[in-house]
Amino acid sequence: MFDILKDSATILQTTPLNWENLTNTLSEDLLNLSPAPGEWSALDCLQHLVDTEQWVFPVRVRAFLAGQDFPAFDPDSQGKISKRSLSGKALSAEFSRMRSESLFLLKALNATDLDRTARHAELGQVTLSEMLYEWAAHDLMHTVQAERALMQPFIKGCGPWQPYFRDHVAKT
Repeated sequence: MFDILKDSATILQTTPLNWENLTNTLSEDLLNLSPAPGEWSALDCLQHLVDTEQWVFPVRVRAFLAGQDFPAFDPDSQGKISKRSLSGKALSAEFSRMRSESLFLLKALNATDLDRTARHAELGQVTLSEMLYEWAAHDLMHTVQAERALMQPFIKGCGPWQPYFRDHVAKT
């Protein structure tokens, strides 16, 4: 049986570990490589995760617990992607620190909290359960997006094997 409290926490625990591995082993050049004009590099994805860790998901959990509504988040106008100044290792360390605090917050939740509702400025009435599903999916989506960005130079250089990767080639 799927347990959103347990399973989302597990996903949210693994994300910083994945990023620590990537940022501690890959070059800054590769991590900063944009897969196509206007698309995010791996570090842009990590910066977005830091942004949402600071301004979105834990803030929303607290809003649900307080019975408050919350605004939408626009990464283009509210995020720091274009202003990113930290190295990959430093950004990953910051994300890990922030995520530890979020996981502590999640441990305080129980099954009766899952039906709590709040009004999202764009989506309307949402439940805490739905937001936990979204948070875990969001982590996974941006990790996949980052890995897709990292794949691009390898796909380009693999010659006759390129057709095997056609579903992963960034559109230019």
